[in-house]
Amino acid sequence: MLQNTGKLAGYTIFITGASRGIGKAIALKAARDGANVVIAAKTADPHPKLPGTIYTAAAETLNEYFALPCIVDVRDEKQINDAVGKAVEKFGGIDILVNNASAINLTGTLETPMKKVDLMLGINLRGTYLTSKLCIPHLLKSKNPHILNLSPPLNLNPIWFKNHTGHPLLPDFFLDQNTFPLISNADSAATGPVSDLFNTIRGILSPDIVKTTQGVYRFDLSGDHAGVWYIDLKNDAGSAGSGEPPVKADVVMTLDSSDFIKMFEGKLKPTMAFMSGKLKIKGDMGLAMKIDKMMGMIKPKL
Repeated sequence: MLQNTGKLAGYTIFITGASRGIGKAIALKAARDGANVVIAAKTADPHPKLPGTIYTAAAETLNEYFALPCIVDVRDEKQINDAVGKAVEKFGGIDILVNNASAINLTGTLETPMKKVDLMLGINLRGTYLTSKLCIPHLLKSKNPHILNLSPPLNLNPIWFKNHTGHPLLPDFFLDQNTFPLISNADSAATGPVSDLFNTIRGILSPDIVKTTQGVYRFDLSGDHAGVWYIDLKNDAGSAGSGEPPVKADVVMTLDSSDFIKMFEGKLKPTMAFMSGKLKIKGDMGLAMKIDKMMGMIKPKL
């Protein structure tokens, strides 16, 4: 159970889809922290299969006076407007909007009826936009306004797309490649085990790895799959690809491409490769040792 901090005391929070699930949990926690909560959801009458209504959710707060249940279908502009008006009338304004209401249908494209598609777009996209639009005039009057949109993260890593297109992935020129680790021109043309290995490497990049590593690595590979590759574990959420790294490398490793692959497969220890002369290292030796951790994470995925 999260401890109450009191930081939300006196704030008014408008939460869509708050009759059950995550929305309700946010409403209850915020109310216990001293906030006024607007329980905005469709369910006014008990559902035969799903527990909870806007009224039972409001009743579960510590003080029902600070909870306002409102019947709201986020696709209905009038219902949202009415709820926003009631919230402002009762609490004097709106400080935080939580766009939590959503719909999902986990079926393939051919199996998903358009009725379900329209429902998802109507709630997830139009509903979020419309509720934000109608709340913003009141949020602008708050001394500390926020909008929180709950949604799955959008992962643009090519490992998630590469098996589902008709064509090799190409870079999107409207996105910053330092922020979104897409395949570069060189990557899209490259094929072979090194390219495949870097696709796997991109799949494990995360802010946590970047935070604990703080190093940029350049690999000068010779042999059958010669080329320059890099792994940036210092900036943003990390990136990896062919060519020069986006910033100056802290460590430069020179070795044969086959030995490079063997190291990540766990068939050749970096220490042994270095001592035998197969691996040459320039730069920060401490950072060079940290690459072992990534190799350990990669091995089970190969």
